[in-house]
Amino acid sequence: MSSEATAPSSGSTLVVGAHVDQRDPVGEAQARGMGLVQLFLGDPQGYKGPEVAHEGGAEGLRAEAEAAGVDLYVHAPYVVNVATTNNRIRIPSRKLLQKHLDAAAEIGAKGLIVHGGHVNKADDPAVGFDNWRKAVEASDLKVPLLIENTAGGDNAMTRYLERIAGVWAAIEGTEGADRVGFCLDTCHAHAGGNALETVVADVLAITGRIDLVHCNDSRDGFDSGADRHANLGAGQVDPDLLAAVVRDAGAPVVLETPGGVEQHVADAAWLRERL
Repeated sequence: MSSEATAPSSGSTLVVGAHVDQRDPVGEAQARGMGLVQLFLGDPQGYKGPEVAHEGGAEGLRAEAEAAGVDLYVHAPYVVNVATTNNRIRIPSRKLLQKHLDAAAEIGAKGLIVHGGHVNKADDPAVGFDNWRKAVEASDLKVPLLIENTAGGDNAMTRYLERIAGVWAAIEGTEGADRVGFCLDTCHAHAGGNALETVVADVLAITGRIDLVHCNDSRDGFDSGADRHANLGAGQVDPDLLAAVVRDAGAPVVLETPGGVEQHVADAAWLRERL
């Protein structure tokens, strides 16, 4: 699986965006002076299914984004867990994932980001890996599916590098595997106990690609397991390491940091200064 991302030659060419409200994502991008935004489609905590809040619907949002030159990324709901052995969660999760893949394609999104999920305490992680394989095989990947590393949980599929390797080994060789990419979250890596000094090389050795970076500082310490984002330079991640991850990954960046326009503009400036 080869990466489609190209490494930026300097901070000036780095594509930096932010997670924004879903009602007017293009307007939010323009208010920040950004050419990329990430959004939810509907309730991030529910199984109801995707909804396009933009007043022009999916077609209107796609046309507006294309005209403005704004790239859209969609984040799947947090409730999606295709790895679990619990049928009452896994089966609805697969269906919800497909609905969001379809909706992301309708708005012209560049990819759908989804968390790796987890298995139950008594489960063999290998079952979770195989459930990921089944999910990929069962899905129509109309847009790239970007699996994101997560911060907490001993039973998580994508907190630890060896678990990420297990997911990738299970997926590799399946139909659609070339449409499965990786989203590296810096807060999650730090809080999950993965050394930022080597995490880019470690992930690339496993996946062969990093398609997107969620650049976030962490309110909590290394290996805390806490998914609590902070503005860049305001948390517990070494500033030089944070910038190095972005530089080494060579992929578009989404800020999922607290606040709105002012804070995101400041975070983007903070990052560019260090690149």
